[in-house]
Amino acid sequence: MAKKIILDCDPGHDDAIAMLLAHGNPDIDLLAVTTVVGNQTLEKVTRNALSVARIAGITGVPFAAGCPRPLVRAVETAPDIHGETGLDGPVLPEPTLELDRRHAVDLIIDTVMSHEPGEITIVPTAGLTNIALAARKEPRIVERVREVVLMGGGYHEGNWSAVAEFNIIIDPEAAHIVFNESWPVTMVGLDLTHQALATPEVAGRIAAVGTGPAKFVGELLDFFGATYKEAQGFAHPPVHDPCAVAYVIDPSVMTVRKAPVDIELRGTLTLGMTVTDFRAPAPDDCHTQVAVELDRERFWDLVVDALERIGDVEA
Repeated sequence: MAKKIILDCDPGHDDAIAMLLAHGNPDIDLLAVTTVVGNQTLEKVTRNALSVARIAGITGVPFAAGCPRPLVRAVETAPDIHGETGLDGPVLPEPTLELDRRHAVDLIIDTVMSHEPGEITIVPTAGLTNIALAARKEPRIVERVREVVLMGGGYHEGNWSAVAEFNIIIDPEAAHIVFNESWPVTMVGLDLTHQALATPEVAGRIAAVGTGPAKFVGELLDFFGATYKEAQGFAHPPVHDPCAVAYVIDPSVMTVRKAPVDIELRGTLTLGMTVTDFRAPAPDDCHTQVAVELDRERFWDLVVDALERIGDVEA
């Protein structure tokens, strides 16, 4: 049975690939896509999400825009990685899908509450503002959600500071809410996603698919690779967000380790750090776990397979 997910994102080059993977994999039932400020402003990332939907041929799935700013802090975006549009590089088509009239928070709540408990996994690949507000507005969703599988954080690595990852540091208060609710949380952080490198071999496999969506991914990786090399010194770009979707498809694609995780909210040098306690075996009531090691070949097999299944899409 396909796994029902809500994808909460801020496209973003790797978010776009995560959308394609979720849409193209037969083991995923994509129930909704919600957007939140992050890699770029809410208006920009929402338009990007709708453009990717057209490229991928996603229809019949509600898309809703969410929070235009973090809970407490000023908006911080990532143009040095994702460009001024949030999805620089490819020429994006005009969207054809219309946004759902609901706020993303309400779409998340409505979707969870209209399904049986344990059916829906929430997959955030952006700041956690929408998810935190949904849990606060309708606390009953917490016990109904199967799991939250998020791309964010890192138990040893940071990228927006020495110890903090972008999705967490842009709204650490929201992250604190999400990690401290009782639902199961799997953190697919930088320690894992920095293993998902789009090497020339990977780019060659994607190019060989030969379809419009595959060409789009190649263009994403070209731009993403150049900015990652300039901004963070990577020879090949790490493709973060699809890793979270891949875990939902097949948990054996990575190893995970149970450990308590909490969010630093006040540290002068450590704001947004996902503080992970490995000092002892996790207690029996621990509801958080972190991804440790990626089966790289299996991961890229999933991405390539999804692109092959999507095929060419009529404009």
